[in-house]
Amino acid sequence: MHGYYGIPYIMSEDYDSRHGMSGTRLSTMPRPTSNITIAQKCNIDIFLVVRTEFCRSKSILGNSVAQGSVYNPALSGNSQSATGRAYPNGNPELGYNPPGVRNTDSAVPLHRSKPVVHDYACDGPAPGALGFRWTYGSNVAARNRDPRVQVVQYNEDTFVLRQNVCVHWEAPFTYLLFGNNGALLIDTGATATPAHYPLRETVDAIITRWGQARGRSKVPLTVALTSGEDIAQNQGLAQFAGRADTTIVPKPLPVMQRFYGLQSSWPSGTGRIDLGDRVIEVIPTPGTHKDGVTFYDPYCQFLFTGDLLFPGKINIGNDSDFIASLERLKAFAGKQGIKWLLGGHVEMMFVPGKYYPRFATYKPYERVLEMVPALIDEALQYAREVQGKDMMLIRPDFAFFNGVSPDQRTQVWPEGVPNINPPRPF
Repeated sequence: MHGYYGIPYIMSEDYDSRHGMSGTRLSTMPRPTSNITIAQKCNIDIFLVVRTEFCRSKSILGNSVAQGSVYNPALSGNSQSATGRAYPNGNPELGYNPPGVRNTDSAVPLHRSKPVVHDYACDGPAPGALGFRWTYGSNVAARNRDPRVQVVQYNEDTFVLRQNVCVHWEAPFTYLLFGNNGALLIDTGATATPAHYPLRETVDAIITRWGQARGRSKVPLTVALTSGEDIAQNQGLAQFAGRADTTIVPKPLPVMQRFYGLQSSWPSGTGRIDLGDRVIEVIPTPGTHKDGVTFYDPYCQFLFTGDLLFPGKINIGNDSDFIASLERLKAFAGKQGIKWLLGGHVEMMFVPGKYYPRFATYKPYERVLEMVPALIDEALQYAREVQGKDMMLIRPDFAFFNGVSPDQRTQVWPEGVPNINPPRPF
């Protein structure tokens, strides 16, 4: 009888004495003509012992399930998966997002006879996790080895992607949302070349995996921008040209307005993108860009604000439009539940009022991406303060630049903002 690599083996009963355990060991016995070394023999011996133990444990688990016993979560290695039946990944009869569980494919039936239809109706925001430190670049960008696109799955149907800061210093965020009838990609990053920034390849991989989990062979994709003017968010759009089952929202303002049905109600009206039981609202918010829009997801209760409001240096293009847009967002937030504002970039540090300069590719002390809804009120208050003035104004979570260069500096530290110097990263 021959074993691994064609080496004959025999059964041995000395497992107790050599390994301190009871059982049978598979011991290799090389042929006299074999050139195998002692080290190779030891590796083979270990492999066969591990394989024996694996087969034994597999047999025990198989017997327990076959006998119709209650599912034992300890045997699966997941103490949280006790469902009363033999579902190692969770019981598909439970709700998709019950409180306190991980938002993974665990609630999707393993053996589907038809595409899974998700119920997006929920009380409050759908659970998810974004407590994550983003890759922060390198002092020497050419030596950076982080992924070109960092992907974080917030929950089953919501993904947050970020461009590597060493590929482009603005490191923009993009968002991929799924519904029962399709997906929406919000913004496309700052680099058109797939070899440097493989956005489409990454999005295609996520869509393929999601479609497999939900039993869907085709998932239509809509690509929309928070601003067609924003170079840091529209360059990756070229990667989706010619992609099958893909709708790209046009960049020119009049055409974009017609697409959303806003040609006669801009900027006071709202548009819609229906992903299938998950309807994304489109809110015109010019101010930093004349074609700026904000997207609202009622499922997660996120406002995707792009360049309008994010933890960084906000360059105001038209202060009257900017204030009017913040007023609309404040009124909208008063009617709808808002969990977080998610902008297009992070430039602020974790210490109040400090931010990274332009073109920096090493940002180890970044502030978190998410912003609380109360910052809409704060932004509105200080936007009114800078209206009609060429000045910069620093707040703990953002900085306004109205009519001045984004490289403008000030020697006056704002009252009420703690002046804390971050530790040196070297």
